[in-house]
Amino acid sequence: MTIPVKQIYPRTGDKETIYLKHVITNPNITVGDFTMYNDFVNDPALFEKNNVLYHYPINHDKLRIGKFCSIACGAKFLFNSANHTLSSLSTYPFPLFFEEWGLEKKDVTKAWDHKGDIIIGNDVWIGYEAVILAGVTIGDGAIIGTRAVVTKDVPPYTIAGGVPAKPIKRRFPEEIISALLEIQWWNWSEERIARNIGAIQSGNIEQLKQSM
Repeated sequence: MTIPVKQIYPRTGDKETIYLKHVITNPNITVGDFTMYNDFVNDPALFEKNNVLYHYPINHDKLRIGKFCSIACGAKFLFNSANHTLSSLSTYPFPLFFEEWGLEKKDVTKAWDHKGDIIIGNDVWIGYEAVILAGVTIGDGAIIGTRAVVTKDVPPYTIAGGVPAKPIKRRFPEEIISALLEIQWWNWSEERIARNIGAIQSGNIEQLKQSM
């Protein structure tokens, strides 16, 4: 099935910005509707090759990205095979070179530690050249700063930045965050979202509550 060009490139004349969902082919990567990726250095359609790294089928690890996320140029998702095991007396990946050392091919994954999948919530903004490591979950509405290295989970609607990334502040008071997590506007129909864009942009949480 061929995806219409308009669905891949949502902005007329802009080949640097794509709806990411429509270029994903790896079954271990899922991306929600309207999540966008911008790349002014490489072809954004090569996201799987250039941005999802050390993501080998042998691990069965997954990248899950929600709806309405904004991913900036050069953001990277670093998976488990980027690790070297820390349970050994050496970090050298002997199992990877099983032929050289007479080891069992089936044990090749013992060369690295397994920390799990990468889960990105909905309405998440990932800044320029940020790096997300294996095993990390980023909650709905979070913001990841430019060139941050995210090694631990980030709660919903939290701004995180730095190396390693640490929480900087919550975006809204707790009662608004709770309301947004309950409303989940990103799961509404396109028509319903369109009717409430003004409220979303202006921060009119009461109007969103009334639309539930």
